[in-house]
Amino acid sequence: MRVVVTGATGTIGLALTDALRGRGDDVVALSRDQQRGQRVLGDAVEVHAWSHPNDQPPPEAALRGADAVVHLLGEPVAQRWTEESKRRIRESRVNATRSLVAGLSSLAQADRPRVLVSQSAAGYYGPRGDETVDEHGSPGHDFLAEVVVAWEQEALLASSLMRVAVMRTGVVISPSGGALAKMLPFFRLGIGGPVAGGHQYVPWVHLDDVVGALLFCVDDERAAGPVNLTAPNPVDNAEFSHALGRVLRRPAVLPVPGFAIGLLYGEMAQVVTTGQRAIPERLRELGYVFHQPQIEPALRAVLG
Repeated sequence: MRVVVTGATGTIGLALTDALRGRGDDVVALSRDQQRGQRVLGDAVEVHAWSHPNDQPPPEAALRGADAVVHLLGEPVAQRWTEESKRRIRESRVNATRSLVAGLSSLAQADRPRVLVSQSAAGYYGPRGDETVDEHGSPGHDFLAEVVVAWEQEALLASSLMRVAVMRTGVVISPSGGALAKMLPFFRLGIGGPVAGGHQYVPWVHLDDVVGALLFCVDDERAAGPVNLTAPNPVDNAEFSHALGRVLRRPAVLPVPGFAIGLLYGEMAQVVTTGQRAIPERLRELGYVFHQPQIEPALRAVLG
């Protein structure tokens, strides 16, 4: 199988690329910086330049004849939100997906991939308290939810051309990068603990299951539309913090007030101090088996 991957040099992209190569697939990466992409991914990956994804389609040569496209490109959400960073977050998702779909649309039917698996986010649902939400849940109304709604709409426009799955991914637990990397220094010093009361749910998912579910949805012809990519056992922030403390053998009892997160991240603090109790109902229906369904074993697997 020939699989095109955008965002291939990110945490998820690197792990996915390794998994695709490990099962014998040919990987084509689209990168803003072709030379850097080739250096990071190695000679076994075919790298094409996509210098201006927000306003130009990818090169036709990269897409033509591919069996699948996995679209992971996007500006990190976990940063202090300013008007400029919010613009980058939105454009890197909405505009870049529009450009990708335009490129796919321009291909002759015989040359088009059969499936587009496009990254999305559990932030689609907005703050939901302890309400359990599956893929039938309504969207939220905050900035991130509005971005995700527009992002998914652009991807789903390709549904008339091919099968499309949009993966509403939660907080990814991985050995490097992401939310866990930001938390570890405090917890290792014994000064970590529940944030803003700890009652908000964390829609976490282990990196192995992110990759596993992406591959599953590439391969399974039944996977289409929204798919929650979150572990089947969501936990609240307090339980997450206590599990991390046990794994690190450090106390995890010092509460972190919400205003402190607000000082650090500004408006983005809402993502940390609220959450979603999202469950992967569609993956369960399709028969996907999670590698890491429980938080403490998942953290132990990541942290050794």
